[in-house]
Amino acid sequence: MKPVIGLTCEKENLINRSINRVNYPYIMSVIAAGGIPIIIPTMEDTEDISRYLDIVDGVIFTGGGDVSTHYFNEEPIREVEEVCQDRDMTEMALFHEAYKRGKPIFGICRGIQLINIALGGSIYQDIYTQVPNVLGHTCANNIQDGYHIINIKKESILYDIFQKEKLVVNSQHHQSIKSLGKDLRVIAEAKDGIIEAIESTNENFILGLQFHPEAMAMKYEEFLKPFKYFIDRC
Repeated sequence: MKPVIGLTCEKENLINRSINRVNYPYIMSVIAAGGIPIIIPTMEDTEDISRYLDIVDGVIFTGGGDVSTHYFNEEPIREVEEVCQDRDMTEMALFHEAYKRGKPIFGICRGIQLINIALGGSIYQDIYTQVPNVLGHTCANNIQDGYHIINIKKESILYDIFQKEKLVVNSQHHQSIKSLGKDLRVIAEAKDGIIEAIESTNENFILGLQFHPEAMAMKYEEFLKPFKYFIDRC
C-alpha cells in the first residue's frame, strides 16, 4: 500500500477571494516517488490538525513566504514582507503533533526554517543584510537547474541519499537557519556557511533541505531521491 503524504500549502489573498495552493512539482515528486499526496489546507482553527495526522503517514512542509519573526522572539526587519499568520499557526501545530507522534517529517526551503524555529532555533531574517560575505542564494529565473554547490557531511541522511560530498543545487531564498533548534544537526552547508540541510539527532525522522529538489526532480531524476528516501521511511 502506498504511503499517504501530507503537503502543506500557501494561503494567497487575491482580489475578492482567498486561495490555498501548492506548486505542482511537489505533487508530481510525491507521486513519482511512490506516495499519494494530500494537501493540508491552511486553517484559522487548528483543532482538527490531529485528524489529518490520523490519515497521513508523513508530512512535507513546503516552501513559501517568511515565518513570523515573533516565533523566535524578534521584531521584523523591513526585508520581511510576506507573512501569513494562518499558515504559521497551521504548520506549527501540524509540526508539533507530527513530531509528538513520530511521523516522518520533510521540510523544503521555508519548511527547513519552520522545523528549526519549531524546535527552538532561529533564522536570519535576511541573509543579504545580516550575513557577512554571503554569496548568491536567489536564482529566481531558473529554479529547475543547479546554481551553487553544497558540501555534504558523510554519515548523514543526505550522503546516504546522494552518495556524494558535493552537490550542485538550485536556490531561491533570502532567509536561512541562524541558531540550530533542539535535537537537530547540520548535514550540509554552502561555501559561505549558509546551512543547506539538517537532520534529527533523536529517533524522529527529520530531513530539512534549504534548496528545492522538487523543482529539479522532473528534469534531473537524481533529485527524486530525497522523496523516495522519505517515502520509504513513511
